[in-house]
Amino acid sequence: MAAQDQSHAPDESTYVVDAQSAAEMSRLMRQEKLLTRSMGGIFPEGPDLSGVRRVLDLACGPGGWVLETAFSYPEMRVTGVDISERAVAYANAQAMAQHLPNASFQVMNVQQPLAFADASFDLVNERLIVGFMRPDKWPGLIQECLRILRPGGILRFTEFEPGFTNKPFLEKALGMVTRAMKLGGYTFSPDGLHFNIIPMLPGFFREAGLQRIQKMAHVIEFSENVEARDSFYHDTAIGFQLVEPFIEKVGLATVGEWREIYKKAIAEIFEEDFRAIWFFLTVWGRKP
Repeated sequence: MAAQDQSHAPDESTYVVDAQSAAEMSRLMRQEKLLTRSMGGIFPEGPDLSGVRRVLDLACGPGGWVLETAFSYPEMRVTGVDISERAVAYANAQAMAQHLPNASFQVMNVQQPLAFADASFDLVNERLIVGFMRPDKWPGLIQECLRILRPGGILRFTEFEPGFTNKPFLEKALGMVTRAMKLGGYTFSPDGLHFNIIPMLPGFFREAGLQRIQKMAHVIEFSENVEARDSFYHDTAIGFQLVEPFIEKVGLATVGEWREIYKKAIAEIFEEDFRAIWFFLTVWGRKP
């Protein structure tokens, strides 16, 4: 089916999936745990946190990273913001249930000016927002993060690139998702084969004037007989369902055509010779 690049109005929602969806919240809850465990903890890069007391997590979803950080560092006040009212309500309930008075959550669109005063935070974090950020929005978001960071504060972004698999239908389905993201105007890829956010992040940090910029790469394996495989299946199966309207919207396939492909793709995850890895990059630096 032929597909053309899609134009978009300035006020159009840029979320590829329904941000209020219960299924999306379930997917994110499991994904948060998988990422933190597989990447080696909350701060696997071991930054100097001696002066960090006020922390903000952008697009926090159900709040997994915020809750773990608040538990591990009781001296910190950790705030999460997300556009989903459902996710924020759940996260605040979890903070209360887990007796974490130093964790709190607010409904906020991170693509708009953030409702915080200048120099409000010592560290601003984000993980995996490429799914709703258009290329021209990244520099503005980083500038807004710098506004709310104190001098010397840490900005920390983690993004990903779908990697490789040895299964034909899963490879095809993942390729269709990246192509749809290109057609929808979300990626930095010239040909739609990748998201290409990973090579862009260090440059964004340099251009924004951040200092002492560092990088840490992560590879997560999802192959058969690897612990992360089941979480990968859960994440992929729900994700493929949620992007159905988007796949059809950009003209890449009908819902029926897409379902036929992705059902074969997720079935391949349980084959004995299944192999897959994905790539992640954390970039951090300090505000002058």
